[in-house]
Amino acid sequence: MQRAMRLLECVAGHEYGAPAKQLARETRLALPTAYHLLRTLVHEGYLRREKGLFFLGEAAERLSSSGAEQKRRSTVVDAMARWRDAIGAPVYYAVYREGEIDVVCVSDTPGSPAVEEWADFRETGHAHAVGQCLLSQLDEDARRDHLDRYPVQPVTPYTARDGHSLLKRLERVRRMTPVTERQEYALGTVCAAIPITVGTTAATMAISLPLHQADRLLPAAQRLQHEVGRLLGSLSLSISI
Repeated sequence: MQRAMRLLECVAGHEYGAPAKQLARETRLALPTAYHLLRTLVHEGYLRREKGLFFLGEAAERLSSSGAEQKRRSTVVDAMARWRDAIGAPVYYAVYREGEIDVVCVSDTPGSPAVEEWADFRETGHAHAVGQCLLSQLDEDARRDHLDRYPVQPVTPYTARDGHSLLKRLERVRRMTPVTERQEYALGTVCAAIPITVGTTAATMAISLPLHQADRLLPAAQRLQHEVGRLLGSLSLSISI
């Protein structure tokens, strides 16, 4: 396995391919051993051979892509934990995918627990900051399509009464401004969500606080927005986990 990995690493260093003899020399493997391992790696799809030269195959490229994705996810999860501890509030990450609200990751602690999902998050997007922030990033047709499938219904006494009033409210949301809600999804809880651009996908990071800490909500959301901006800038890529 170790010798095969050395060969893969060596091939990866040759953008325009390399012949078996060169690979054997650079990895200090006996030529028969190198030939045997190269044939096996080609058979398994980790390498491909063209005109006597070896290149990385689809299986190796999938591994590389998967590894990069895992590293990116780990970076975001670690960052969410840091923000959670610094802000003193649970942090949520969600995206709008294929017409559905998808809460991808939640970072909380026993001392600052996440809001209990007592009503399906996908069906109650009109009632929580995560859903409202995602819906505010969609065009009018996509919003109406979502609300046709998941009509506005009272979740608490503070929830929007109907789809028309919610749509008017979403139209007033200014671009890149935190979306806040107070006890619309869960009594005794206030939430704020900030919009994030992930390619063409609507996404958001959000926090929740108990009602008695409501005065902290907007400053905490603004700090989260600043930290998310720093992460995106340092990674030079969109959050995608």
